[in-house]
Amino acid sequence: MADESELKFSEDHLWVLEMGDTARIGLSDYAQEQLGEILSVMLGENGKTIGQGEAMGELESQKTVVELVSPLSGTIRAGNENVVEDPSLINVDPYGKGWLIEVEITEPEELEQLMNHDQYELFIED
Repeated sequence: MADESELKFSEDHLWVLEMGDTARIGLSDYAQEQLGEILSVMLGENGKTIGQGEAMGELESQKTVVELVSPLSGTIRAGNENVVEDPSLINVDPYGKGWLIEVEITEPEELEQLMNHDQYELFIED
């Protein structure tokens, strides 16, 4: 499991773990709580180039369908097939086994636009 203090967060409630030239992206614990039980996950395909703010997939929960908006520009290197097969992993372990995609980062400066853990905690309190 990723240490939450190492993560960066988007206003769309996605977390980013920087791993050199790549980043792992997932749904925040707060977001999965708000959505309730996640029933299905669709992720962008490997090799697809996405821009910051573009769709990288979709989640369906008991309450709603949510478009997942990428916090970073990059090329999708891996989708987590385990969450596609068992979406409840996002509810059970959002910062570990419930990650969504890995991207090769093309615009590293976009990382600076994301919130750190403390900033995100303040953001979700408002």
